Amino acid sequence: MVDRLQVEQLLQQLYAARVGGRLDELCALFADDAHFRIAGTSDGKPIAVAARGIGEIRSWLAMMLKTFKLNRREELCSMIDGARSAVHWRADIHSRITGAVVSTELIDLIEVRAGRILSYTEYFVPY
Repeated sequence: MVDRLQVEQLLQQLYAARVGGRLDELCALFADDAHFRIAGTSDGKPIAVAARGIGEIRSWLAMMLKTFKLNRREELCSMIDGARSAVHWRADIHSRITGAVVSTELIDLIEVRAGRILSYTEYFVPY
C-alpha cells in the first residue's frame, strides 16, 4: 500500500523541481521504466509527446525546461487514491524562444510505485 503522505511529498517535489527548472531533481523522481505522456493543443495545433524509460523522459524534460518557464503556478485541485493521483493546475507558460506567454490549464494523472513516478500523463489547454 502506498502512503498518502509520501505521494503528497513526491508531488510537491515534482512541481518544485519543474517550476525551478531543476532537471536532475525532476528525473530522480521517475522510475527507470516510467511512462511519460503529454497531450494538448497550442494555437489550434495538437501536440503529443510519448516517452518510455528514464533516458527518453530525460530528453523530453530537458527540452521542456530549456524551452518553457512556468510562472504563477497555481494548484486548483488534487486527488490521491492509493498509488494514483490527479492534479489540476494552471500556470503562465513563457516560451524562452518566442517570448510569448500563454495562460494554460493542465491536468496531470500520476501513478507511483516504490516512491517514484511510474506513469505521468499530462493534458493541457490554453485558456
